[in-house]
Amino acid sequence: MTDESPSTAGRDFIRDIVAEDLASGRAKGVVTRFPPEPNGYLHLGHAKSICLNFGIAEEFGGRCHLRFDDTNPTKEEQEYIDAIERDVRWLGFDWGEHLHFASDYFEQLYAWAQHLIRAGKAYVDDQTQEEIRLTRGTLTEPGQNSPFRDRSVEENLDLFGRMRAGEFPNGARVLRAKIDMTSGNINLRDPVLYRILHAHHPRTGDAWKIYPSYDFAHGQSDAIEHITHSICTLEFEDHRPLYDWCLENLPVPSRPHQYEFARLNVTYTLLSKRVLTELVRGGHVSGWDDPRMPTLAGLQRRGIPAEALREFVKRIGVAKANSTVDLGMFDFVVREVLNKTAPRRMAVLNPLKVVIENYPEGQSETLEAVNHPDDPSQGTRQIPFGRELYIERDDFMEDPPKKFFRMAPGREVRLRYGYFITCREVIKNAAGEVVELRCTYDPATKGGNAPDGRKVKATIHWVSAADAVPAEVRLYNLLFTTPQPEAANFAAQINPQSLETVTGMLEPALASDNFDGAFQFERQGYFVRDKDSAPGKPVFNRTVGLRDSYAKAAG
Repeated sequence: MTDESPSTAGRDFIRDIVAEDLASGRAKGVVTRFPPEPNGYLHLGHAKSICLNFGIAEEFGGRCHLRFDDTNPTKEEQEYIDAIERDVRWLGFDWGEHLHFASDYFEQLYAWAQHLIRAGKAYVDDQTQEEIRLTRGTLTEPGQNSPFRDRSVEENLDLFGRMRAGEFPNGARVLRAKIDMTSGNINLRDPVLYRILHAHHPRTGDAWKIYPSYDFAHGQSDAIEHITHSICTLEFEDHRPLYDWCLENLPVPSRPHQYEFARLNVTYTLLSKRVLTELVRGGHVSGWDDPRMPTLAGLQRRGIPAEALREFVKRIGVAKANSTVDLGMFDFVVREVLNKTAPRRMAVLNPLKVVIENYPEGQSETLEAVNHPDDPSQGTRQIPFGRELYIERDDFMEDPPKKFFRMAPGREVRLRYGYFITCREVIKNAAGEVVELRCTYDPATKGGNAPDGRKVKATIHWVSAADAVPAEVRLYNLLFTTPQPEAANFAAQINPQSLETVTGMLEPALASDNFDGAFQFERQGYFVRDKDSAPGKPVFNRTVGLRDSYAKAAG
């Protein structure tokens, strides 16, 4: 516990606004909402919005709604709805009884559209989408009034009713707000409120032939739910005057206020839902939960703890100006969290066989290993040791440079939790490749310490060859080769080494563990068991390395 109040703990400009609204009495309580479109999976950028909206509601004793903006049935699927609910819960938040859909309000929104028509503030336009675009004007030129702008209220009501009844094909007509075609804000130049769309809706079926625009549905849904603080990303700043115009011209039950904050941008990452969809549909990744994807499902499958994601969002803060966060910061936070919690295990990903010639044939023993060096409560485990082992191929060099302290001919090293061993002979195949090391061990050094006090400069990890469990290990690297990938040319920037698959040799505890979180493979990184694992056929994904490995992004 701390002495900080909600207005000072984790301070940012949005929280300052909320605190001031409560202090001044403008708001009697706090009601926020997270309003995703169910047309894809949530990604890293959504995590920032989720943590902000649910976090503020929790900090100020309010509530946060989960409301699906399901106004475009051609792109929406029940799979996405289910995934979004699952991901918000995984991140650590719950909406309680406040699960809503924009489609819950379709009848009310339609009635309010009729209200605008009767007030002379909306009309049915027969122009095509292209004609509307061409007459909207530019940032320096005003728009042109539609030739249908002065239709009578009676004709507009009749046409709008027939649009709802499904008399007209897609694109034949739209309903537009009648605001100001000369406005400096293009969003106020008679924006489209409804369009004809003959499509099956996941929740309302075929009941509707017209659907409201986001700009019309969003603010009114906020008002219906008595949202006090409608928090959006910066791209909606220019839409706020339209948000307010709709609320001012409709008999809504409450007056929410919209506030904008900077969206999350991360190096080596694209958070465009269009790009993410194309990555999946184009087969560039295995699905929405591919561990290379920045989706919450992908991050979860990669072994990222929800705690780390929440901590990352907390550290980057909430700002008014867009900026880009270095992916290294995200990896740092993930490592920081996992270092505290992840059990340790040994795994060899590029095996080189070692035979200890003076260890008795047919003999084996068990050695005690700690599960976490800084957390005694995790206890210890027994690992098997025998005459034949596997070590990491990178831990041996036949002709090492001066600062290479690991195994080399004639050099003594320590086996983690085991003995001192010395390389006596190098066995090669016909191609001259090293395939086996012949070594000796010092029985007096069990546990990794020499009674005579002699020191070695390196400790290496290993697994017993007789007991090792072979596993498919997927080494996920950066998906894109450039720090600032371009959405328009994303396919050409995909890293061909974004996934490397190797057959690793794991200590047997990894085959029997029921733990579903990430492990630290000692000296390798953090890894998590994948959903593709099967009895006797474990599959592990690399969550994050022990340090940044951006160099592997080179194509």
